[in-house]
Amino acid sequence: MSDPLVLRQGAEALAGPFPPLLAEAEHLATTVLLGEHGRRRPGQGDNFWQFRPAMPFDETRSIDWRRSGRADGAFVREREWQIAQSIILWIDQAASMSFGSLKDGTTKGQRARLLGLATAVLLIRGGERVGLTGLRLPPRAGESQLARMAALLSEQDEVDYGTPEATGMLPHSRAMFVSDFMGDMEPVEAALTKAADRGVRGAMVQVLDPQEEGFPFDGRTIFESMSGGIRHETLKAGDLRDRYLERLAERKDRLRMLASTTGWQFLTHHTGDSAASALLWIYGALERRN
Repeated sequence: MSDPLVLRQGAEALAGPFPPLLAEAEHLATTVLLGEHGRRRPGQGDNFWQFRPAMPFDETRSIDWRRSGRADGAFVREREWQIAQSIILWIDQAASMSFGSLKDGTTKGQRARLLGLATAVLLIRGGERVGLTGLRLPPRAGESQLARMAALLSEQDEVDYGTPEATGMLPHSRAMFVSDFMGDMEPVEAALTKAADRGVRGAMVQVLDPQEEGFPFDGRTIFESMSGGIRHETLKAGDLRDRYLERLAERKDRLRMLASTTGWQFLTHHTGDSAASALLWIYGALERRN
């Protein structure tokens, strides 16, 4: 049997990041002031939407007689169409996401996890079902799902670059991929094509560090991947700047075109920018019906 003290210390160390991450995500979610999560079309639901003139096919019981009494004709009281949707998230947890140059220590991975979990907070509290791709966490509703997500998102993969996974996406549902998208593009294209074939629409959020956008390097520089598996040394880093920025721009254009082709939305977000503005964009992108 394991030593109970050692087991408890290990458990506390493992669970340590979860409450702060969830608390930060909940705080971020509250900064995005949103109303009720109803779908603005008639159907089954609890919230009033509008009155409309009664039609010949309407049943007598559907007529609102109080409203009709204030007019010459009969009116039907319609409610908002509210039905839980399934949203699947893929948050890149590869080694490349642990890079960060900001003084406050924010890394790409931290921002990606924060945006992913804050999005889940908004959606779940709006009555949606949220899960993680790759069958890691099937979509479910309820506050307990947020704790499960926080636990899984606090892990880190050992590979240099993440590969999006489309497994577990239900037909005609929604999804979100959050990554730096600095690795091989073929798996990204394959995942979005597979999603589009199932009628899945969603959002891609590319998270980059300011240094990755500005390339402020000159002279002798050693470039090394976060896992240490890739290494390049140069005496004239400044000479690489234009080529690097050109390739980065090409990658963004490719991602943007891929999103457009598959009916998704695309955003590049920098860790030095407001997380709240990115969350607001994400929420709007996932709400947009294509």
